[in-house]
Amino acid sequence: MATVVADMSMTLDGFVAGPQDQVEHVFAWMHKGQHEVTAPGDDRTFTVDSASAEHLDRAFRSVGALVCGRRLFDLTHGWSGKHPVGAPVYVVTHTAPDDWAYPEAPFTFVTDGVESAIRQASATAGDKVVAIASSTIAQQCLDAGLLDVIHVSLVPVLLGGGIRFFDHLRTAPIELEDRPRVIEGIGVTHLEYTVRARSRPSDPSGASISSTT
Repeated sequence: MATVVADMSMTLDGFVAGPQDQVEHVFAWMHKGQHEVTAPGDDRTFTVDSASAEHLDRAFRSVGALVCGRRLFDLTHGWSGKHPVGAPVYVVTHTAPDDWAYPEAPFTFVTDGVESAIRQASATAGDKVVAIASSTIAQQCLDAGLLDVIHVSLVPVLLGGGIRFFDHLRTAPIELEDRPRVIEGIGVTHLEYTVRARSRPSDPSGASISSTT
């Protein structure tokens, strides 16, 4: 069964990007070490400390599918049809783009909501991870009871404003397990929280979407 994981870098005051989508401070930890980790989906290389290298490599290898929102897709220009994690991508959107330049790329545009996107991505991922790649989609998954795990790469920066990882939650408070996994790196602390068990919606066939909680 797939595990649905939201994994993002976040500043100490809770932001994943600045007011104009600036991310240089959020991802600075990816260039503060001497151990190289190459993204499986393209040729970009990150230089991190040994603990972060192990964490990053494990995260890359675990992903079987990725879900993002249309805003992130547009901001990145669809990663030119090749997401760094090297996994199929499901884009939650109201309408599919009519000018997508990479129709052969493993991108699926889901126009019937986040639950459908998670269901399709879970079927693709099998027993691997469905990675949630944007804060808005993570929030929707939390509200819908679809999220199993939250990974936060916490960076020692105070942005003072911008886009929050967790905002506008309709079902708060949402309880997480009391003892997170903690990995200390250079310029970053990796935290892994399991979301406490919640009821999960069923797919049209009557089978519940998988959960590991």
